[in-house]
Amino acid sequence: MSLRAAERAGRLRWRWLGLPVAVLAVLGVLWLGGLVWFARAIPAEVADAESKTDAIVVLTGGSLRVQSGLALLAAGKAQKLFISGVYHSTDVAALLHIARQSPEHVACCIVLGHAADNTFGNALETAQWMHSEGFHSLRLVTASYHMPRSLLEFSRVMPDIRIIPNPVFPEQVKQRRWWAFPGTAMLFLGEYNKYLAALVRPFVLGKAVDEASP
Repeated sequence: MSLRAAERAGRLRWRWLGLPVAVLAVLGVLWLGGLVWFARAIPAEVADAESKTDAIVVLTGGSLRVQSGLALLAAGKAQKLFISGVYHSTDVAALLHIARQSPEHVACCIVLGHAADNTFGNALETAQWMHSEGFHSLRLVTASYHMPRSLLEFSRVMPDIRIIPNPVFPEQVKQRRWWAFPGTAMLFLGEYNKYLAALVRPFVLGKAVDEASP
């Protein structure tokens, strides 16, 4: 092989190597930009704390969520409280005991869902319950960092239901300057990647997801 041919082959090789690198660089920039958008989309307050809804829906994953849901029910913000993703061995009496907050008279208005084990499952389980009750609006209670993905899943499964976000704010999650706190940064990164996975899931699974929805 001549020197000129070797140079041509080398340039061609670098061109083919450069294309994946360029694609990865563009994807990296898009991912980083999406992360910034996602962090800004995490609510810093309850935008609507006054409106009443047919139901309050709590997604398990932290005691503050359940306590907030019980307080909202006691304040008359909805007719019923649905708690999705509860352990099978937990009943209403045990939940009230753990919460140490709710007066006993609200026990009759609490319904526990035991089927869900992820956010998509929470949305499906809640949609089935909302349909069975004939309800048309809900106040969604979950952690602030979990709210964007929860709203995505719930609005897909229940496009005709009015959903009012009611985030709660765990003390250990530092939303201001979140990048400066390793624990919060890792939490946000993980939740952002889960949000992206939820965003593309219907395009990957297609009909299978549609058939799973109520």
